[in-house]
Amino acid sequence: MIKVEHLSKQFDGVAVLKDVTTEIKTGEVVSIIGPSGTGKSTFLRCLNLLETPSGGSILIDGVDILDKKTDVAGIRQKMNMVFQSFNLFSHLSVLDNLTIGPVRLKGTNKAAARQKAMDLLRLVGLAEKAGNFPDELSGGQKQRVAIARCLAMEPQIILFDEPTSALDPTMVSEVLSVIRRLAREGMTMAIVTHEMDFARDVSNRVLYMDEGIIYEEGPPEQIFENPQREKTRAFIHRIRSYSCRIASPDYDLYAMNAEIEAFCEKQILPKKTRDSLLLLIEELLQLYTPYLSGITLDLSIAYSEKSGRLEVVSESAGEKINPLAGERLADDDFSLAIIRNLTESMDYQWQGGKNRLQFALKK
Repeated sequence: MIKVEHLSKQFDGVAVLKDVTTEIKTGEVVSIIGPSGTGKSTFLRCLNLLETPSGGSILIDGVDILDKKTDVAGIRQKMNMVFQSFNLFSHLSVLDNLTIGPVRLKGTNKAAARQKAMDLLRLVGLAEKAGNFPDELSGGQKQRVAIARCLAMEPQIILFDEPTSALDPTMVSEVLSVIRRLAREGMTMAIVTHEMDFARDVSNRVLYMDEGIIYEEGPPEQIFENPQREKTRAFIHRIRSYSCRIASPDYDLYAMNAEIEAFCEKQILPKKTRDSLLLLIEELLQLYTPYLSGITLDLSIAYSEKSGRLEVVSESAGEKINPLAGERLADDDFSLAIIRNLTESMDYQWQGGKNRLQFALKK
């Protein structure tokens, strides 16, 4: 139903969308996730021509909507949008908010429009609020009215731009329940959302956007359980990281330890975890001491807010070096014993001319 090829969008010379290519099929529910500022909302607004793309093509049911001859108003009736901020007419009742579009834009009979509007308000659980004004509704109720108003235009596609971001957490579920019902009924939808559990449950496919592109896409099971790319994994698992480079045996241990402590405090890690992490790194560097005059060591710490897993990775390029094995280890058996006691797993890999050691700290 929607085919996008090489879509780009710039604002004042800054590329927000760089090269977006994807398709959304009839009846498919596609969730679009990713960090703030990576072009998710801009992508939706380009689909609906609320923003004019800088390049590329968009086809809706085979019609090139960027062609100057295209009836944009007709396309927007096929593809409606639900915004973060509801955008209801405050001077109109709930019922009138639903009927004004079909009557004025589609020429629908007023009585038929009112009957349809009441049916839709029943669908979203707000028939009793038909005579109320938007200011008399909660945020969740306003968003459900906005969804019903969208449905009143009988669209083939609905675009949702973070429909729950402006809501109190207690009201999120009532809006998501309505969207789930639409998904079960086969409505084609593209949903920008930060609700990860919802995206996992409702979607046929998930797009992870980063760097102005679709960085990774796939079924929810892949994106949420086995993401293939590094930034997707970091986003899904809410990974926070610290890294430093050691290029000399005379590195500043105290400054590095202070930075690690600050990282741990920012993640609100227990003092015991912090002490174990510092000890692990100290003993690991002790094993690396004989090699530091000839290598550059990249050290990183990754903490997953989702799982509570804390990992330490050290990498060095050049000759094959595994400080956990070899002749030089004899003098440092004590350091290795401490490391084994602190970690639940250790892994060494040699690949592409690079040494990589990875440790998972015990919880």
